[in-house]
Amino acid sequence: MKQILLATTNKAKLEELMLGVKPLINLGIKIVTLKDLKISQEPEETGATFEENSKLKAQFYGNLTGLPTIADDGGLLIPYLNNEPGVKSSRWLGREATDQELIDYTLLRLQKTKNTDRIAYLQTCLCFFSPKDEQLIFETEKIKGQIAQKSSDRPTHGYPYRALF
Repeated sequence: MKQILLATTNKAKLEELMLGVKPLINLGIKIVTLKDLKISQEPEETGATFEENSKLKAQFYGNLTGLPTIADDGGLLIPYLNNEPGVKSSRWLGREATDQELIDYTLLRLQKTKNTDRIAYLQTCLCFFSPKDEQLIFETEKIKGQIAQKSSDRPTHGYPYRALF
């Protein structure tokens, strides 16, 4: 049976990615995760773009396992803040920051701004990597929105900025 690795440690991302790969499952392709393979190693995300980081992750895990791999990277871009937090969206305040700390910090940075300065973009990039032939395929999506004045009452764990967008 053919297998494809979904390379993420983020539970919320994994749930969403699983929805997107259902057609592959229907074709008889088995989807495996890092947890299934008991992989805890993580590559250092040194890319300057979401595309570079998704490629780094896909190649790292694809070469480690020998499996075709889908990895992603994405985050929040706020033009008023020079596109921060950008590629460091989950690490803006360091690796140990909680979702709530990221939400609070974003609101603090924008607290005295006009609504027109609260424009933001959520962007994600998926990268498929086949270690067999080194094939890379990218898909990038970006949606425009606005940062709210306050956080929603129902944040999505693993996606802190959705509570503001």
